[in-house]
Amino acid sequence: MKRRPNGFTLIELLTTLLILSLLALMSYRGLNAVLDGRAQARQETEKWRRIESFFARFERDVLLASPRAVRSESGSAPSWRAQSAAPLEPRLEFSRFASADGVDTARRIAYGLNEKREIELWVWPGLDTAPTAMPARYPVLAGVTALELHYLSPELIWVDVWPVGGANLALPRAVRLRVVLASGEEFERLFALI
Repeated sequence: MKRRPNGFTLIELLTTLLILSLLALMSYRGLNAVLDGRAQARQETEKWRRIESFFARFERDVLLASPRAVRSESGSAPSWRAQSAAPLEPRLEFSRFASADGVDTARRIAYGLNEKREIELWVWPGLDTAPTAMPARYPVLAGVTALELHYLSPELIWVDVWPVGGANLALPRAVRLRVVLASGEEFERLFALI
């Protein structure tokens, strides 16, 4: 009778190592997928936070819009001035009341799309500006390929420029804002003023 030696054979050890290697590889891929998913969720959350922050800021500013015209270097400027696609100029410029919580003051502000494809907020020091007063410019939303603004006239017609036809209308009835991101996502919001 032949006695079997103690221990494992080489084939048994190699089979065990192969099974453990396969388990380790599957665990690594699973962990990598979880970490990638977490990073993707973090990026999406940050993107939505930035978008919501921009829309909240825009809504707050628009709801504080003032029908007061301003004095400028060229004389008088309407309280609400909007252009269609002027390069490197703000698309929308308007007077704004101070907030009720006393955090800021009444001032002139503007929104536009800059050359870096960012929506930019322009803030002047006050309502009536000196000829040399330059606005402070702050990027508020990056990665934007299109910024479209439309204004609801008293005749309930959406227009691209304001004031309409030289009429001295202080504020439009509503603003329609459309933003297209570099990823192709489109967002459209309506803000009622009157």
